[in-house]
Amino acid sequence: MNKDVFLQHMSPSQMVKELDKYVIGQSEAKKAVAIALRNRYRRSRLPGDLRDEVTPKNILMIGPTGVGKTEIARRIAKLTGAPFLKVEATKFTEVGYVGRDVDSMIRDLVETGIRTIKAERMDSVSAHAQELVTERLLEALVPEPSRERAFTNPLEAWFQNKDERREASDAVKQQREAIRQKLLSGQLDDRMIEVQVEDQAVQGFGFIPGIGVEGLGNLQEMMGNLMPKRKKTRRVSVAEAKKLLQVEEAQKLLDMDDVLSEAVRRTEQAGIIFIDEFDKIAAANNRGGADVSREGVQRDILPIVEGSTVMTKHGPVKTDHILFIAAGAFHMAKPSDLIPELQGRFPIRVELSSLSADDFEKILIEPEQALLTQYVALMQTEGVDVKFAKEAVRKLAEIATEVNASTEDIGARRLHTLVERVLEELLFAAPDIGHTEVVITPQYVEEKLGSIVRDRDLSRYIL
Repeated sequence: MNKDVFLQHMSPSQMVKELDKYVIGQSEAKKAVAIALRNRYRRSRLPGDLRDEVTPKNILMIGPTGVGKTEIARRIAKLTGAPFLKVEATKFTEVGYVGRDVDSMIRDLVETGIRTIKAERMDSVSAHAQELVTERLLEALVPEPSRERAFTNPLEAWFQNKDERREASDAVKQQREAIRQKLLSGQLDDRMIEVQVEDQAVQGFGFIPGIGVEGLGNLQEMMGNLMPKRKKTRRVSVAEAKKLLQVEEAQKLLDMDDVLSEAVRRTEQAGIIFIDEFDKIAAANNRGGADVSREGVQRDILPIVEGSTVMTKHGPVKTDHILFIAAGAFHMAKPSDLIPELQGRFPIRVELSSLSADDFEKILIEPEQALLTQYVALMQTEGVDVKFAKEAVRKLAEIATEVNASTEDIGARRLHTLVERVLEELLFAAPDIGHTEVVITPQYVEEKLGSIVRDRDLSRYIL
């Protein structure tokens, strides 16, 4: 869906409702993100001179891990079709040190935008590509009759074989039409066939002094564009051939210059970068040692957040209107430990609360594709119908709250460990049980988890 169309028809309250399908609680964070996105639409309707002056209000999310910070940003980006990138602040090093430079996040965001636009455009040409695929498969299944025949006189060949060629052509047309109908109906999907496809293997360049991994990738891409495409013959089923050729034909129909141009435009105007572990680069008051390096990373990030131009292999990219969402637990540091200039570039502060037992209970059953829904579906593939009693769901939620309080608080991620532990034996034995129904009761949950939860030392290792 086009970003502008989405925002035009979605108010902030409607965006929050969409997020509620995937993330439980954290209404303040959802509201802040929804307002920031709605402001982008409002900005797009301003006069040109004023539009350039309105910059996004970046957001700083404060809260423990596993409470929904990343998921809120990822879901809203997916809903709007905006290029989205998640990075960890600790992966970057100050300019001059070995490691990733902060400019790489913009380059990665552009690549994400290219993949997004390319997927959209390939969907739009899929019908035409499918027609071309059908023709290629027909050519492989019913090749044109050979016209080569030894004649001393070309005129003699034309007169003697005129009727023969017409009859052969008519026969091929009839046969092709019959095969076409079978192709479209899927009757030939299991037949093995040989097709010519582009060889996707990239020639290795080995180690080239002075060129990093990113530069080597760019060099390989440029050389690949200069050299002719190599073909190779593959023997696959018709069904597999349809998939391979669909991608190949769709790519041929794309105008890559237009794709790159739109990707850069959408990156600049709609891109979202989520910077996790932001608290880890906050320097303490007694700066020294590693704190100096952390402050260096902050100063490198500052111009990108403020608005600058980053050179990429697809051209210059302006960061003035990219939305930055930073997040961190801020247990050991405070937002005020960031350098003042960077603090000022994240004017919207939202605090996400730790999850309660009520939140965990909702997370287990309410979101689309909730955790318990996933496990029930997995077991159904083996013919085992698993049902969770309401009291058992509550018991799981209470145990998750208790373990988070007594050990490390990892939020909703704790639920994955608990549910896996409860269903471990059932997941192992499912193929041998056969078709049956299993009800998970609170007593069963207590049997599987109770002793571990009561032993604090044991729970630190297992849960």
